[in-house]
Amino acid sequence: MTKTSLACALAAACLALPALPVHALDGKWTPQQVLDIDARWLKQQGLKLPPSALWDGERGTGLLTGTVNIAGCSGAFVSNTGLIVTNHHCLFNLVQEHSSPQRDLITHGFLARTPEEELPGKTTRVEIPKRFTDVTARLLAALPAGATPQQRLKAIDEAQKAIVAECRKQADIKCKVSAFDDGVTYTLIESIELRDIRLVYAPPRAIGEYGGEIDNWSWPRHTGDFAIARAWVGSDGRPADFAASNKPYAPEFFFPTSSDGVKEGQFVMVLGYPGITWRSLTAEEMRERRERFFVRREDLFGEWIAILEKASEVDAQARIALAANLKGIHNRYKNAQGQIAGLDRGRMVDKQRAADDAVAAWAAKQPAHADAVAAREALREVLAERERSWERDFLLNLVPMGNDSVAGGIPPLPKALYYAATLAHNAVERGKPDEARASGWTAAEQSRLRDRLRREQANYSADADRRVFAALVRRALALPQDQRIAAIDARFAGKTPAQIDEAIAALYAGSPVLDAAAQDTMLGEGLDALSARKDPLLDLGIAWNRELRALRERERDWNARAALHRPAWRRAVAAHAGKPIAPDANGTLRISFAHVQGYAPRDGMVYTPFTTLAGVLEKHTGKEPFDVPANVRAAAATQPTRRVNFLADGDTSGGNSGSPVIDGRGRLVGLNFDRVWENVAGDFGFNPAVSRNVSVDIGYMLWLLRDVEKADALLKELGIATRK
Repeated sequence: MTKTSLACALAAACLALPALPVHALDGKWTPQQVLDIDARWLKQQGLKLPPSALWDGERGTGLLTGTVNIAGCSGAFVSNTGLIVTNHHCLFNLVQEHSSPQRDLITHGFLARTPEEELPGKTTRVEIPKRFTDVTARLLAALPAGATPQQRLKAIDEAQKAIVAECRKQADIKCKVSAFDDGVTYTLIESIELRDIRLVYAPPRAIGEYGGEIDNWSWPRHTGDFAIARAWVGSDGRPADFAASNKPYAPEFFFPTSSDGVKEGQFVMVLGYPGITWRSLTAEEMRERRERFFVRREDLFGEWIAILEKASEVDAQARIALAANLKGIHNRYKNAQGQIAGLDRGRMVDKQRAADDAVAAWAAKQPAHADAVAAREALREVLAERERSWERDFLLNLVPMGNDSVAGGIPPLPKALYYAATLAHNAVERGKPDEARASGWTAAEQSRLRDRLRREQANYSADADRRVFAALVRRALALPQDQRIAAIDARFAGKTPAQIDEAIAALYAGSPVLDAAAQDTMLGEGLDALSARKDPLLDLGIAWNRELRALRERERDWNARAALHRPAWRRAVAAHAGKPIAPDANGTLRISFAHVQGYAPRDGMVYTPFTTLAGVLEKHTGKEPFDVPANVRAAAATQPTRRVNFLADGDTSGGNSGSPVIDGRGRLVGLNFDRVWENVAGDFGFNPAVSRNVSVDIGYMLWLLRDVEKADALLKELGIATRK
């Protein structure tokens, strides 16, 4: 898809659509779409480069190649020696991995003054984009005539596997096929995955997380949310596991840093990998998100936070182990609250229903879109079926399998049940020919699965996990009779709370499921071998997995029917709009265009777009989360006007954490790390009045490295003048 955008593919008549005008500020645009943007408009906004400098689809080059996916976040190369800058919270797991009560890097931070001192990440990976190819026609050509929804989905799955298998014949290339707008278009994405990623710098938590949950999702912010890693490769320049003989990776492109800073009104771009948005949902689907999904997440996460915080207070080792999970759950707890508030404040469900009605009325008069009205009704029917078992399915999906993630990226809890269910599912997949296994379970992917189990073990605390397990059991036992989870009822029904706690403790006692070495052995065993172990926790995992696999089959049926009908609805939506529409975020590389500016959150209040060191000092209380380290206070006192954070109207979402913010010359001016409270529900729709992303200023990052850390060698690598 070189000169034809995904947005054009959504419309019935691509040639009738104009190049992207001012409304391009609304959207997370794909690399392919960059080629269709009106160069004159971009120049008017402030781009000093030709659009091909952003992305050259023919050669797979441009600024976007400097933007990487790191640890599920975004990041950017900033040197020819493999240095990557991203958010502190994105590398938090790596920091945690090397922390202990005796060497608390979370609290005190870390700086490698030489490459030899850098700390390797066991499971941290970096993906570098190389090529994007439209494979829609190939996939749709594989569909058998008269196929049922299930046959259609199976044919698409098989065609995707064939495309990926062919792609993987290339050395060192990672391949995946991503669907856009629920199957309107499909793109083959090729990338290079680097496996030796080492921590170079992380500020103390008091800087990287300044303001904590009090300031999270809000403005004004004064947070130094950044960290630096380095990518290494083998001596032959190819991706390799950690080895002393490895050498720093030399990227094809890296971002130079700006020494000019940013000004109010300045044009900037946000590059990264936004995870998921829901703008393509129908009104009924948005209502389900509002009334069920976010309400249950808020309730559940509040309970989990209380459990994990209590465990952290009494055990120093637990505090380290639970830090990353607790941080993530806190973030998503507040996000759920913000989504509910934003959906209500903006009357977004009602507005979406009015928009849907308008599209349906228009489509009913258009022969080319006559199928859209029936498609809308079919989507309503699928949702109604989902809602009949929603509460049960929500709990089952809290414990995913393998590298699957819980919706919204929350950590799997309780981890003991996650380990057991994952081992069970792996055993089921091992019973199939390798080519017939589900994605993520093939022989070639076993190392990634093992890495995931290791990563979760680093976040494991037995006492907290047992308490989370008990909370899950209580919720399952309270389900209505037509939504029971048999795996839970068989072991816990009729028990008192004290008896439930005793039964759970017995499950954990001496179970090989909780031992890393035993897990490695069991990853090589089939289902019969696992069952023969007669381990109660493992048996529960097998039973849980059985019900989860049954749910996945139901979900597959629902998804097959939705995938059959949603493209017709989305084509009508795009044609009715008469303009290009950026597809929903799906974890793939995107670019958003923006300007540095403040906003008015409510009547009588106006926020400026910048914060300074003066504000850092004003917030200082000497207690978490506003405890500024003494050396930072001393240095800040001499430069109170230095900027710390800034606002822009970029269209961002989760996954954009660590996204490089670049100016019109392609220079790094900041790192995105958050959105404002009024924009949390921007996942459902763009509101230019309050769409603001929060970034840490490059000047603040460099000031910390130069004036506080005295990191002269690191600054030299970044091409920055050191202290005189």
